[in-house]
Amino acid sequence: MKAARLFYAILSLASATGAISLHKRQDGLEPRVLALDLQRSTIHDPVGNDRKRLARRSGSINVGIDNLQSLYFFNASLGTPAQDFRLHLDTGSSDLWVNANNSTLCSTPADVCSTSGLYNTAKSSTYKFVSSEFNITYADGSGAAGDYATETFRVGKTELKELQFGIGYETSSDQGVLGIGYSSNEAQVAEFGGKPYDNLPAKMAADGLIASNAYSLWLNDLDSASGTILFGGVDRKRFTGDLITVPIQKFGGRFSQFYITLTGLSVGSDTVDDNLALGVILDSGSTLTYLPTSLAEAVFEIVGADYEQGASTAYVPCDLANASGNLTFSFSSPAEITVPLSELVLDFTDVTGRRLRFDDGEPACMFGIAPSPGGTNVLGDTFLRSAYVVFDLGNNEVSLAQSNFDADGSDVVEIGSGDGAVPAATGADEPVSAASGVSASSANGAGSLSPLGKDGFVSLFVGALTLGFVWSLV
Repeated sequence: MKAARLFYAILSLASATGAISLHKRQDGLEPRVLALDLQRSTIHDPVGNDRKRLARRSGSINVGIDNLQSLYFFNASLGTPAQDFRLHLDTGSSDLWVNANNSTLCSTPADVCSTSGLYNTAKSSTYKFVSSEFNITYADGSGAAGDYATETFRVGKTELKELQFGIGYETSSDQGVLGIGYSSNEAQVAEFGGKPYDNLPAKMAADGLIASNAYSLWLNDLDSASGTILFGGVDRKRFTGDLITVPIQKFGGRFSQFYITLTGLSVGSDTVDDNLALGVILDSGSTLTYLPTSLAEAVFEIVGADYEQGASTAYVPCDLANASGNLTFSFSSPAEITVPLSELVLDFTDVTGRRLRFDDGEPACMFGIAPSPGGTNVLGDTFLRSAYVVFDLGNNEVSLAQSNFDADGSDVVEIGSGDGAVPAATGADEPVSAASGVSASSANGAGSLSPLGKDGFVSLFVGALTLGFVWSLV
């Protein structure tokens, strides 16, 4: 490990048989899809953010998303007249929730929730109270509590009436969240044992806006500020090779998270392990990828990363981004995703633009892999950007293909509810069940962990203090 000194403190997919089928509409109509553009936005402590999330885990519609460093957001509205929100897209949770205008956090003079938006029940004619059973509590005591209600939800030109969502009156996160996971992971189910409701993708399918409860996610590469989520469809321009379908693994005896089985990992020509049967979660709400300590440490040794346990972060020279190597994640054969090393080197500066450097002056960057906290293994955004992923909740399957970075144009086809004229996914040859990494007991998983961790300052400070990095202006 490089010696250093502190100069400046921080302020800061059961067997898959191709159940996904793609259809060009035979009636001449456009495919039932909804495409949303996602915007990527930067957070200054991805490890602090992810730690909170992981601690708690004991037709098509095309939507654009944006990327913050890295969380993905899109714009939508609730109510009549419309009240605008910037929502954090999260495959790791299942509830849509927003802050109330008079929430404990957002009613402070600091006005920390202005960017994400605030919901006022009194200003909407379509607000309907459902219950007071919205309650997501995280491992550190943070979370959100309040009411469930139904509202008119709009995104782009699409409108859904009476969509159930949570209103946070007592909250510790300024970000509204759109959870698009299994209904069994909704707060009123996991926390109160209630019946599941149709969350956004399920309601789109129930209302006929899309043909089935399925969507595809394309985050594009690390240099891109945006990506796309396509509800009800697949864009064949966005991936290369074949879509390979693998089964989702049950968690606590039910399907509640996007667990699939990792069977191997290699770095370039170096095999880390080719005999795995490890359960891993696909989670767009986690910035980094979290692997068992033995795997993570083996990767660190091969790429020359310096791991600081106090900050739960590995650091690498920033010029590693220019290296031509890659990591290959293998799943049930022949599914595999190759992640370029350049996609794992994350620029690391504080809010004022100060860059972290090793004591010899070499710029230090964060590495996109870390040891799993609490035994929960997650393939987060540092993996997902290199993959095109189709989440098929109706058939409990995930289909994977290599992402086509910076793809031009589109070739959108509708995901049907069964076999169709244009099958685009091939089932894995012999699907492997996870032998580790998936708990046999039920977990309290009402929702994903806080999008923005309040311990961000602490974890970054501890890391810089322990390693003694130099902060310098760039």
